[in-house]
Amino acid sequence: MSKRYYLFSILIAVSLILAACGGAAKAPDVCAENPDETVCAVIEEGSTIKIGYAGPMAGDYSAFGIDISNAGLLAVDDAGEFNGFTFELLIEDTQGSGEGGASVANLYVSDPDVVAIAGHTFSGSTAAAIPIYNAARLPMLSPSATKADLTDGPQDVFNRIPFTDDLQGQFAAEYLYNVLGVTKLAVMHDGDAYGKGVAERVQEVYMSLGGEVVAVEAVTPGETDYSAVLTDIGASDPEAIYFGGYYPECAVIAQGMPVAGMEDVLLFSDDGSYGEAFIELAGPHAEGVYAATGAPLDSAAKAEFDAYFESIYGDPPGAISTFTWHGYDIVDALIQTIKSVAILGDDGSLYIPREALVEAVNGLSGYEGLTGVLTCNGGECNASGPSFQVVQDGAWVIP
Repeated sequence: MSKRYYLFSILIAVSLILAACGGAAKAPDVCAENPDETVCAVIEEGSTIKIGYAGPMAGDYSAFGIDISNAGLLAVDDAGEFNGFTFELLIEDTQGSGEGGASVANLYVSDPDVVAIAGHTFSGSTAAAIPIYNAARLPMLSPSATKADLTDGPQDVFNRIPFTDDLQGQFAAEYLYNVLGVTKLAVMHDGDAYGKGVAERVQEVYMSLGGEVVAVEAVTPGETDYSAVLTDIGASDPEAIYFGGYYPECAVIAQGMPVAGMEDVLLFSDDGSYGEAFIELAGPHAEGVYAATGAPLDSAAKAEFDAYFESIYGDPPGAISTFTWHGYDIVDALIQTIKSVAILGDDGSLYIPREALVEAVNGLSGYEGLTGVLTCNGGECNASGPSFQVVQDGAWVIP
């Protein structure tokens, strides 16, 4: 696959380091004078430059982790060699939880050859990991952690390329009220940081538009029957249900709505429910369900990547999650920023000043990725909103 890419702004700090080191001949002073691993990564000859991916790789939510990491592996293959070194994508299972996120973060910061993090994938896992990476000065670039406040607080290592929950919730509420004409809405969520956050935003914006929210209910993730909750919601006579969460629970809701007497009630969800996995789980009850998607617009680069991805993995991008293209972009963008600050020393080792890399990722500018042109500002690298698709004849289509 041919490489396309990319214009980056060269940070002043990086230029100063290169000047101080006399080009590529010597180790940067910050690395030579301070061996602290939080200051400089030293990749010895024969070792790989490691990027850590963190996401759910097994269990109910594994479609996200498998899809994103598969795309990231292709980005590593495309990167080839750099000054005699190759890149490696480590893949660790967070189980989609905060505890798992913290555990994986501690594992990665203990490896001195890990220089950047592609992730995390879920917002709860990400929130638990950010303080750990911030202390170790490991920059993060997430494909899918969208909780609005993740970029806040006393940290500067977290960046992301998807739209935020606030933006997704706003667009969904406007679509429900203005496009679909829904005037009575029930809101459900799974209690998770992501699902609850986007559902609350939908409720807020929908009511501001003049819509009536007739019920608000939370469900417990992992259960196979939500009939009691759905029966209560049905008594409030909604025209639609908005569910904030992921595809396993959304499928259970879709299957339970007819049993609760809501055959004619619309089910609308977020990008956590989009993908073939939802259709497979929900079966015929997936028909007519709406979901958000961050799938990029068609382009020559996307078409080339789509064919490449399908030739390797059998399924087209976007089949099992909406974040395939994001997975490629985050790993490739990190590789490009690593190349922009890494310095080959006289001893054959590759030196990567960690602070310079944090600044380079934070200052990512004009990166022409599959998901669009990415420029980071305060951790937010993409201000575009979602599009919406609906299941018709067993497939996601644009309405």
